[in-house]
Amino acid sequence: MEFLRVHQLNLMLVMAGICIAVTVFGTFSHSSKRKKLSLLVMGTSAALMMIADRFAYIYRGDESTTGFYMVRVCNFLVFFFVLVIQHSSNWYLSDMCQNTEEIGKIPMRLRINEVILAVGVILLIISQFTGLYYTFDESNRYQRSSAYIISYIIPFCVWVIEFSVILHFRKKINRLMFYTLAVFTVCPIIAAVMQFFMYGLSLNNIAIVAMTAALCVVEIISNGQELTAAHEREKELLVQEQKNMHRMVMQSASALASAIDAKDKYTHGHSRRVAEYSEMIAEVYGKTDGECRDIYLAGLLHDVGKIGIPDNIINKDGRLTDEEFAVIKTHPAIGAGILKKINIAPFISIGAHFHHERYDGKGYPEGLKGEDIPEIARIIAVADAYDAMTSKRSYRDALPQEVVRSEIEKGKGTQFDPKFAEIMLGLMDRDTDYQLQQDDVYDV
Repeated sequence: MEFLRVHQLNLMLVMAGICIAVTVFGTFSHSSKRKKLSLLVMGTSAALMMIADRFAYIYRGDESTTGFYMVRVCNFLVFFFVLVIQHSSNWYLSDMCQNTEEIGKIPMRLRINEVILAVGVILLIISQFTGLYYTFDESNRYQRSSAYIISYIIPFCVWVIEFSVILHFRKKINRLMFYTLAVFTVCPIIAAVMQFFMYGLSLNNIAIVAMTAALCVVEIISNGQELTAAHEREKELLVQEQKNMHRMVMQSASALASAIDAKDKYTHGHSRRVAEYSEMIAEVYGKTDGECRDIYLAGLLHDVGKIGIPDNIINKDGRLTDEEFAVIKTHPAIGAGILKKINIAPFISIGAHFHHERYDGKGYPEGLKGEDIPEIARIIAVADAYDAMTSKRSYRDALPQEVVRSEIEKGKGTQFDPKFAEIMLGLMDRDTDYQLQQDDVYDV
């Protein structure tokens, strides 16, 4: 304690500087305006109290006119700023309780504290004229009065009430903040008790300033943690929203594809199977997960243009005439016209428009050749042809797997892009039980 008594003036200056620094940083936090204001008032008051206390010690016993006024003004400010700090901490706790969802209101105990603090200010003012708390002797030295204990009881009651609120809501506030607030209220109480019996030391005031600085630091840390947590929650919500949106898009596309397939009594499930086969080809080719999902979606809607083809042509028993086939050949352009309005996913309309192009340039509707055909359409073309051969038609059953394999082999470099046809052949080689075909039960 002797070390503190010798060096406390320097310590006061350091503590005031630290308090001002952390208070300034605290004003840049993302806390509520009321909370930031309470921290600003609390930190500024703590620094000014420390400076006033320092000057009170410096001018103690100075019998000059300057000393006379400095001792009186500084001692008044020390007592006054303690009450202001407590008012600010009370304000801080009120805001925290009000903005904590599980609490949602200001506890009555904190309102009672405001009344106690108001009484404390009134008594402090009265003491300046009556010597209720303290007086000054002939040597201009501070002397405690008989009612000095009241100046301790009022802050003590406020700290105890605040601690009771903190303790009551400990499970509803941040753990770091709980421990900080608990120490913030308990330390000044302990220091005040020690100072009462150790005259000449500013243990209480130093403790208040130290705890105020600590609260500002923890508020900055806690605010940063809350901000990070909020960003994480926003990211999670965004990811979930994207997943929900993707799910909705896929469900809507599946419903539309099912409606198109329902026009043809022989091709139930065709769009879904083409989408699945296209995705499988893309995966083997090394496409990313996102690209595979896009290709699946494009495959799902590749035949949407059939909505514009008369049912009597789509469901005709037997082979089509040249005129009827010419009508069928319009469905890629119809589909592209429908899907091009989805400008955030242009690949969908591309898949619908060009999936009947041939690698040798003899396809339709544009007669594109080789690499000029969009890649997504070249993938869907293989999957579409494979499903056409492995599905029942009005005039035939599904073709045997070896026949389908032979047709795809023959189509490499003519009807199909060789690399995608080769991947399809590889998938067929692995499909020893011939599962990749129309399922009469599942696809009805």
